[in-house]
Amino acid sequence: MFVDKAKIYVKGGDGGDGLVAFRREKYVPEGGPAGGDGGDGGDVIFRVDEGLRTLMDFRYQKHFKAERGEKGRNKSQHGANADDMIVKVPPGTVVIDDDSQEIIADLTRHGQEVVIAKGGRGGRGNTRFATPNNPAPEIAENGEEGQERWVVLELKVMADVGLVGFPSVGKSTLLSIVSAAQPKIGAYHFTTLTPNLGVVDVGDGRSFVMADLPGLIEGAHQGVGLGHEFLRHIERTRVIVHIIDMAATEGRDPFEDWQKINEELKLYNSKLEERPQIVVANKMDMPDAEEFLAQFKQQLAGVSPETQIIAISALTKSGVQELLYKIADLLETIPEMPLVEDLVDLSERKVYRLEAKDDDEDFTIHRENDTFVVESPSIEKLIKRTNFSTEESVMRFARILRKKGIDEALRSRGAKDGQTVRIGDFEFEFVEKE
Repeated sequence: MFVDKAKIYVKGGDGGDGLVAFRREKYVPEGGPAGGDGGDGGDVIFRVDEGLRTLMDFRYQKHFKAERGEKGRNKSQHGANADDMIVKVPPGTVVIDDDSQEIIADLTRHGQEVVIAKGGRGGRGNTRFATPNNPAPEIAENGEEGQERWVVLELKVMADVGLVGFPSVGKSTLLSIVSAAQPKIGAYHFTTLTPNLGVVDVGDGRSFVMADLPGLIEGAHQGVGLGHEFLRHIERTRVIVHIIDMAATEGRDPFEDWQKINEELKLYNSKLEERPQIVVANKMDMPDAEEFLAQFKQQLAGVSPETQIIAISALTKSGVQELLYKIADLLETIPEMPLVEDLVDLSERKVYRLEAKDDDEDFTIHRENDTFVVESPSIEKLIKRTNFSTEESVMRFARILRKKGIDEALRSRGAKDGQTVRIGDFEFEFVEKE
């Protein structure tokens, strides 16, 4: 089975907690702080592996969580950083954030990597908080939580040539005779439900990858029929080979077929209109095909005189070799890189991390009955990193709130002694400073 779309959950590892510890060596009275920092959590990294061809593995494993960093150690030793989690994906994978629908990465090259979920920083140990006024602090930070998100993976076939056309025009038959691929072939619509790839040996030392894509119908750009499932893959191809039933065996007009298919491509992505295209007049062994071809050439000359037309019969293999030479010649004039933009600058790893803005004005206060609710990304982040089991950590947290002006803002909004204040999931009583 070919799987070309998957939704998965990724989470970077949490940072390790910092440690509160003191020197306890013999003959060293009143030893100073010696608690080390926690290690950083591991990142979740997607890496392109050209050996993969589908997203099948993501049907069975949908959760990917990196390891958390090690806790800080005695003697000011830093906890070990966690290893990154490497998730292998096939070339042609587009990664989309499920919440914002923003494209995070477009992965096309073997070995290409991108950080999808950044691991959290390790918490600082009490060694970091020593000051002349407090040389032996009992303060340490918890590790930062790793970034988490749901992402959608979409696989777009990486092929040099894409076969397009209405159902049952002979795309699968052509692929089967020019490559070792064995697509399902039948005399009914939508025999091909998923893309089939085959390597085509031209016979003169040249070769290319050809994809037999699901049949296209009117309204495909709106998702009708196999719609977007088809069009997602045609975006990757460097050359479009448009196959037409020139014998009109299903009663359709060949020229109208050509117009409708190209209109669907243009409506889905206007850039596809500029993609090099070869028109293949198939089923020339059938009655009336020559007459239809003469009429088709005359009609096409009036709207697209530069378009190449190759007459073949996939059934008898007539004209097939000439077609392969034409495709190979055209490919040599087109850049080998996929005709897509690199959507991610891999040198800027920070773009994958959602940092809260840390300034003195990043909070809002509103009231819910008798509770004052403070909304502040930086304070919520501070709460998660504060170890409230020690008095010194609690006092430090209170000082930061005062410094940011939250105490004064609560007072100005009518907060009194004993009233409840909520920040995120954390609640405490407001106390007037004496």
